[in-house]
Amino acid sequence: MSQTGPQPVLDLIEAFRRSKVLFTAVSMGVFEHLAAGPEEAYSLSLRMEAGEDAAARLLDGCVALGLLEKRGALYANTELAALYLLRGSPQTLAGYILYSDRVLYPMWSRLDDAVREGTHRWKQTFGFEGGLFSHFFKTEDDKRTFLLGMHGLGQLSSPAVAAAFDLSAFRRMADLGGATGHLALAIAGRYPDMETVLFDLPEVIEFAREFTAGSRVRPVAGDFFGDPLPTADLYTLGRILHDWSQDKIEALLGRIHEALPVGGGLLIAEKLLDEDLAGPAPAHMQSLNMLVCTEGRERSFSQYCELLRAAGFTEMRGERTGAPLDAVLAIKK
Repeated sequence: MSQTGPQPVLDLIEAFRRSKVLFTAVSMGVFEHLAAGPEEAYSLSLRMEAGEDAAARLLDGCVALGLLEKRGALYANTELAALYLLRGSPQTLAGYILYSDRVLYPMWSRLDDAVREGTHRWKQTFGFEGGLFSHFFKTEDDKRTFLLGMHGLGQLSSPAVAAAFDLSAFRRMADLGGATGHLALAIAGRYPDMETVLFDLPEVIEFAREFTAGSRVRPVAGDFFGDPLPTADLYTLGRILHDWSQDKIEALLGRIHEALPVGGGLLIAEKLLDEDLAGPAPAHMQSLNMLVCTEGRERSFSQYCELLRAAGFTEMRGERTGAPLDAVLAIKK
């Protein structure tokens, strides 16, 4: 009889250690310090304000994880680090990593309570109900770093979502809650004749102008729960529905359906759970993340269809994109 070895369990036991090495290296500026070229552990430790031996252990850990290269006594950024860990890179994930370290990591330590109570952990962990910019990203530079990270995260999925369906029949698109506009930009790039609008809260739109400048995407400030929606025959929601409770989702979908003309569409970008809810693992990890820090959850295609039918949509299609987010297209008949 074959016996399963313990390696999968051992890998899970130490998985958080790997994440924390990455989080700490970004937080302490390791990759920024090395942006100008290779350095020894001693000089890096001085700039990190850390002990030389402890800094060397962190640096060697980054080498073992493929984040740094070691050339004799010198440490250098890998191509991976240069692309995704340097804050000035167009593809940076540094802001999302800092958010994961400062916010998600401590909140996930309360996962057992979230499971028992079925609610997020903001108040238990931090003593308040949330508010990233007021509590964790207080400076303009911090806010920009966070939004750059979210933009980098969005760029991993938005081109694939934009390509998931033929959208050429639509003439005017409005991306609701689109942050920096990565999905709107991907759709505008793929459909040069489509008018594109980015609709988000005023404080987000101010940052978004940096990303949409010179493009055909027009930023418009507003709240999709309360303000009139921009006129469009295609609305998009990227990583929005998984944030909210079912009653808020129903209200938002109802507003969108009412605003659409007959033949209009709604494109949703979210992680899709398998129909038997047995996977995939990243979607389930994200659903637990929603439990810990929002009112929402991830869903299967059929579960999204239930919500969409209740809002009045009658034709729905779903596509696995191969990217971190999948796509659902609903049409108003």
